Amino acid sequence: MGPRAAPGRPGSGGSGAGGRARTPAPARPGREARTGPRKVASASAAAPTLSEPPRRTQESRTRTRAPGLPTLSMEKPAASTEPQGPRPALGRESVQVPDDQDFRSFRSECEAEVGWNLTYSKAGVSVWVQAVEMDRTLHKIKCRMECCDVPAETLYDVLHDIEYRKKWDSNVIETFDIARLTVNADVGYYSWRCPKPLKNRDVITLRSWLPMGADYIIMNYSVKHPKYPPRKDLVRAVSIQTGYLIQSTGPKSCVITYLAQVDPKGSLPKWVVNKSSQFLAPKAMKKMYKACIKYPEWKQKHQPHFKPWLHPEQSPLPSLALSELSVQHADSLENIDESAVTESREERAGGAGEGSDDDTSLT
Repeated sequence: MGPRAAPGRPGSGGSGAGGRARTPAPARPGREARTGPRKVASASAAAPTLSEPPRRTQESRTRTRAPGLPTLSMEKPAASTEPQGPRPALGRESVQVPDDQDFRSFRSECEAEVGWNLTYSKAGVSVWVQAVEMDRTLHKIKCRMECCDVPAETLYDVLHDIEYRKKWDSNVIETFDIARLTVNADVGYYSWRCPKPLKNRDVITLRSWLPMGADYIIMNYSVKHPKYPPRKDLVRAVSIQTGYLIQSTGPKSCVITYLAQVDPKGSLPKWVVNKSSQFLAPKAMKKMYKACIKYPEWKQKHQPHFKPWLHPEQSPLPSLALSELSVQHADSLENIDESAVTESREERAGGAGEGSDDDTSLT
């Protein structure tokens, strides 16, 4: 799973489908009832284009509310009687920075129970796949993990800190931020390794983030940037909607939900689909947890005060007008048929058990 909340390894942890036992998603553990309306930073208030001072960095991103962002109630508008389903990014004809309704919709999708099939549940990590997507090229997966001893704000930092991700995420090939769009939105590049012998994938995404009281959302969708066309050595995948919902359950604990709807631009073999939800996704979540535990110590040694996701004025990224970007439609990209590809011996050996992650570099 990428620092840009990228789809992870399409055909792997971030875009797979898997087992079939239908079980509704459990209620969020450890959540206590709150009194009064929840307050969130307003996405619309953060939307002014960047003729303003805040600059964002080529490294990291999110945590507490960015300076100057007002709050609004998370309660649904009284006039709305329809369920808050997701608004597909690819339904748009032009590139837009997500607004408050988009963030509410994403949260609602993360918390939804109907239509999801449980494929993995062990040691505080659960994985579901969307029943209607199981036999299609579009893959929708949801992972949830309980994080003891990890505050929500620490997990938020880890997901934003690109330099730290390069230390712990062995799936990443290359990742970097390209430009900032607003104080809470940017565009960037992410490429990752797929299970051998599948071809590796990459994406260009518009990413946005929003603190919501003690909780946080980071989400993205695919866009086209004129200076970063598809590469010959990689398959350009499409993130329809991908992101993280981080929910605080206490001063030193949280729950993270990873939701990804990705078009890997190819027909994937069944072994990839099964391995994604039953092995690769849980392993990626556990690796993220280990990285969170070690992050405070690592950060103290590596620019401890540099957090442009919290302090946008720290960012050295150039600003970019939305008009420079266009929506990445899946049908404009080449489809790769890998349905007949067999799993390599190396991948079979690596997937025999959950194994251990080498985290010796996290120092």
